[in-house]
Amino acid sequence: MQELPAQLIRLNATAHSKNDAITQVAGLLATHGYTDPAYLQGMLDRETQANTYLGSGIAIPHGTPDTRHLIRQTGIAVLQLPQGVAWGEGGETVRLVVGIAAASDEHLDLLRRLTRVLADDALVEQLSTTTDPAELQRALTGQASTPTPAAPAAPALAHTAQVTLPNPLGMHARPATALANLVKGRGAQVRLSRENGESANATRMMEVLALGLTRGTTFTVSSDDEATLRAVTDAIRAGLGDDLSAGAATPAARRDPDWVPAQIGAMVEGVPAADGLVVGLTRQHAPKAIEVRDEPGDPVENAAKLDAALKAAAAELEDVIADVGARFGADKAAIFRAHAELLADEGTVQDAVAHVLDGHGAAWAYRQATEGRIAQLQKLDDPTLAGRAVDLSDVQRRVLRHLLGIHEDSAPQAAGPVILLAPDLTPSDTARLGPDSLLGFVTAQGGPTSHTAIIARGLGLPAVVAAGNGLLDVPDGTPAILDGQAGRLYLNPTDADVQSARARQAVLHEQREAARAARHQPGATADGVRVEVAANINRAADAAQALDAGAEGVGLMRTEFLFLERDSVPGEAEQEAEYRAMAAALGDRPLIIRTLDIGGDKEVPYLGLAREDNSFLGLRGIRLCFERPDLFLPQLRAVARVAKDHPNVHLMFPMISTLEDFRRARAILDSVREDVGAPRIPLGVMIEVPSAALIAGELAREVDFFSVGTNDLTQYTLAMDRLHPQLARQTDAMHPAVLKLIALTVDAAEAHGRWVGVCGGAAGDEVGALVLTGLGVKELSVSTPQVPGVKAALRAHRMADLRELAARALAQPDAQAVRDLVRAGGRA
Repeated sequence: MQELPAQLIRLNATAHSKNDAITQVAGLLATHGYTDPAYLQGMLDRETQANTYLGSGIAIPHGTPDTRHLIRQTGIAVLQLPQGVAWGEGGETVRLVVGIAAASDEHLDLLRRLTRVLADDALVEQLSTTTDPAELQRALTGQASTPTPAAPAAPALAHTAQVTLPNPLGMHARPATALANLVKGRGAQVRLSRENGESANATRMMEVLALGLTRGTTFTVSSDDEATLRAVTDAIRAGLGDDLSAGAATPAARRDPDWVPAQIGAMVEGVPAADGLVVGLTRQHAPKAIEVRDEPGDPVENAAKLDAALKAAAAELEDVIADVGARFGADKAAIFRAHAELLADEGTVQDAVAHVLDGHGAAWAYRQATEGRIAQLQKLDDPTLAGRAVDLSDVQRRVLRHLLGIHEDSAPQAAGPVILLAPDLTPSDTARLGPDSLLGFVTAQGGPTSHTAIIARGLGLPAVVAAGNGLLDVPDGTPAILDGQAGRLYLNPTDADVQSARARQAVLHEQREAARAARHQPGATADGVRVEVAANINRAADAAQALDAGAEGVGLMRTEFLFLERDSVPGEAEQEAEYRAMAAALGDRPLIIRTLDIGGDKEVPYLGLAREDNSFLGLRGIRLCFERPDLFLPQLRAVARVAKDHPNVHLMFPMISTLEDFRRARAILDSVREDVGAPRIPLGVMIEVPSAALIAGELAREVDFFSVGTNDLTQYTLAMDRLHPQLARQTDAMHPAVLKLIALTVDAAEAHGRWVGVCGGAAGDEVGALVLTGLGVKELSVSTPQVPGVKAALRAHRMADLRELAARALAQPDAQAVRDLVRAGGRA
């Protein structure tokens, strides 16, 4: 254990430059006989070769290898600079300078201690300002030169709050990235703590992931800044950018196969990850293991190699992000943005650097720093979070390839695309191999919510995961049929079964192509009854993609996303520009703008809203707008000005529960319209609470249209929080109680010549689309990818049949019975 005598510690010092700080700490070593004064030049030379900044305000200047002969005895000295000094070209500020003079490996214990100190921001702060040298002695060596009272515990962060994680897939890489970026942007300290005592620095993704926070987990957030605490807890409750309905990441549900072989022989069964039926030959894909040997060398050279590899991997990831974004959309690209955050994880890099400074080779150091973290993730109980170990393995392999000069494995070589069999695939494998070389894939490990599975669904590749290690014994070139929907791989099928599968495949392909080819046809039933199929979108930039998919307008523009995706209130002019761009993009197609719908599961950190015990029953939607005219009036003025030039603009108010709510909102709008000289705007209300459905007759006399938000209407009707981990699956909009409220709304609307749309999740579900149409709904507003399929489903049914189906659905005992009825074609 290296000693640190008190005379080698200088507290409350100042330095006007990095070189001055190094000169001072070298002087301490030389004055007390640890080094020759000429050792200073070795420390300065080392700094020109590599930045010795270790992280968190700590630097460790030391000499070059050719100056080790100037070390008389191994020692360390500490220069405390409470005001800090600039260090390096990256804007780092150093407050603790730990000068090292070591002729061999006697300083390694110190470096290990330093990396532990770096992980504790409160301890770093304490050591940077303490007036007691014994605190530095204990922290860096584990002993003090003289007995002293125990050092006071690091000060606790003053502000705390408890939150429950709403994310369907838990705290995985993407929300952890958003959390880290939020905290870094505010410059405050934030920690997350579980009841078992485990805690994590919110800016260190690996620490956060290692907590294993799953949906429904309650944990404590603490910060040294009250406003930051509020911002962070609000952002966590809002999902940190995740879709809290989990629709984008929902795997294919296991259900009875639409097709089965006549003769089922050898079969591998796993978990469905992506729908599709393909016929082809198998090909095993086991990426070559990367062999890493420890090749010690000069720490400066190895540090430079590590730095270059990290930069090359980061640049490569930027290319991947751009490519995946262009091919498959921003949500898939976000997977690789999370990889970039893993790559930059401060704790991982610090550990790797510490190993390099210990004299180890760069590749060995990086593998060592990441291997433990991968193992830690794999041990997490939640399969979704444990699956994120694959993401870190992907990042690790990318960096090691650059360190060792290894090219990426080539795509499987075969006469054509193959059904790939593998122990597991990384997201990079899946995105790189793609549909040109793959028909689909089956993995022995993995899960349906992994990033690999998400990319497979984006590529349209059938996929099965968690099929077991027996899969790896299937020989290359084995004829097979892969059914992603059923989660099955049929081996060595008969010629008759191959022919049957190809026939079924042709039918499925024909259905998809027919839906896409007919996507621009008006939405209608088989007998020509019009049902408009529109899109739910958030920004004007999404309009072109929606129109290309066949959307007949925008049934829901969620204006809160203008507020959610930033850290300040969007200005009136900015809102107007966004609404104007969307209205212009749609031409004469309708644009239904929903006024600000914040509260409940959509909270905005910077608004400083009072925290409520039950936000779903509190100030949300129109209620919040009444309380915050500073938000409501600018939005109404922006909409009204756009409506002067674009008659396709409609407006609707969310969370209307009484007739007075609507009249009050309308009066405010009318006043704004008069001020800006805008015409009358078609005005509607969201039917999201049972009271609104029950007074639909009174509302229908005064509104122009209704739009049913089935997600909220279902949770309020069934008294089940749709974010609750145990109850969420039961909040099905096909429950007869919910359908009866929608039927009441439709009847009231028709009696007064109004129309009803549905913009909730049920509209994009084929069963839901058919039942809602049978109830008399005139517009279905769905996510962009669902538009062609919903139109195709409507074209396959006559309105009279759908009305009969809906009537029978109202008489069913529960949601499952409704779904069974529809899937059976109405036969009970």
